[in-house]
Amino acid sequence: MQIQDAQKAVDEWIQHHGVRYFNELTNMAQLTEEVGEVARIIARRYGEQSEKKSDKSKDLGEELADVIFVVLCLANQTGINLQEAFDKKLDLKTNRDHQRHHNNPKLKK
Repeated sequence: MQIQDAQKAVDEWIQHHGVRYFNELTNMAQLTEEVGEVARIIARRYGEQSEKKSDKSKDLGEELADVIFVVLCLANQTGINLQEAFDKKLDLKTNRDHQRHHNNPKLKK
């Protein structure tokens, strides 16, 4: 699925199931909450914190999908074509960072 297709799917879901978009500030708070849930899983599952029994059933993929969903909501309601923005950013990073990462001794195996 292309990003523009995902934006359309989210917009259709909002129109049919969500009544309307939450305002931008509410969605920003939701995004922060969802990123926090991702951070909690990563810190406990892959970091040095111990994982609580209640955390073991949490699905990292679902939490990452929640982040994407809210990002798509924010893009839709602010008129951002996220496909264009992402493609532009990927080109910029490719041109700017190609040699930088290859020359980084910290990344050598």
